Amino acid sequence: MKPILDSRQLYAFAALARRGSFTLAAKDLFLTQSAVSHAIKALEDDVGCRLLDRVGRRVLLTQAGEQFLRHTEKILREMEAARAGLEHLTKWGHGRLRVGASTTACQHILPTVLREFRQSYPKCVIRIEPGDHGQQLELLRSGHIDLAVVLEPPPQSMTEFTFVPLFQDELQFVVAPLHPWAKAGRAPRESIEAETLVLYNKTSQTFRLVNEYFREEKITLTNFIELGSMEAIKELVKIGIGAGILANWIARAELESGSLVSLPLGPRKLRRHWGVAHLRGRRLALAEETFVGLCLSVSEALGLKAPGAAA
Repeated sequence: MKPILDSRQLYAFAALARRGSFTLAAKDLFLTQSAVSHAIKALEDDVGCRLLDRVGRRVLLTQAGEQFLRHTEKILREMEAARAGLEHLTKWGHGRLRVGASTTACQHILPTVLREFRQSYPKCVIRIEPGDHGQQLELLRSGHIDLAVVLEPPPQSMTEFTFVPLFQDELQFVVAPLHPWAKAGRAPRESIEAETLVLYNKTSQTFRLVNEYFREEKITLTNFIELGSMEAIKELVKIGIGAGILANWIARAELESGSLVSLPLGPRKLRRHWGVAHLRGRRLALAEETFVGLCLSVSEALGLKAPGAAA
């Protein structure tokens, strides 16, 4: 009879695969480097094959290691789910909610959602992880968060995640009232390439959508400033430094006060789809389902339309 896999060895293997270094893995696990090395050797002996290659100071997975890692991550997730379920049974009402969200969602959506959520679950421990789209999907994969308020993942990622749609928005130009585009009431196609565009983080999903949109329009984005904050984009545009690109609901107050003016990007609309994502196949706890429902309610209260809803 083959030996049962030791969970401590699995944790060591997962940490080593993630970090690519015995030193860093040992630091994460609060173990000595020797202890991690011993655990990996024992694991390789148990499974009967080599899982790792040591290349200089780096550690690389073998083909067998890559396959085994998928099973290991699934086992560790199940173990974590089992532990969380037991904690929920023994400490009813003392659960946790780990949510990832962009800074925009953190500012405009989550405050109201969390205020309502707290009334139903006053003892629930809530942790919010701000970050961009790619970061949130990685946090979901690694099990560091339970839910993420994000833009719809690309099609190739949809096998990993379940996506509950919340609303769709449209990206538009925003400019200062004295900007030539504001006076003309439109953004002339021939002047877009020469204009300084103030865009959100180049690594973000929003930037990729904007870049793809203008590439299809045969317009090259070369003259732009990238910022990691929608608020900073608005402030820069207000003082006349170029034209920003964002959704109207993010600049609602400025548009209503007249300190900014919004204009279409072009003849085609550029829409984004927002929702709540979680790992596919994962059953949501009641508190998590409540959070998703509150996100839907708050989106509707903000006047944000669900995909397919009438304008």
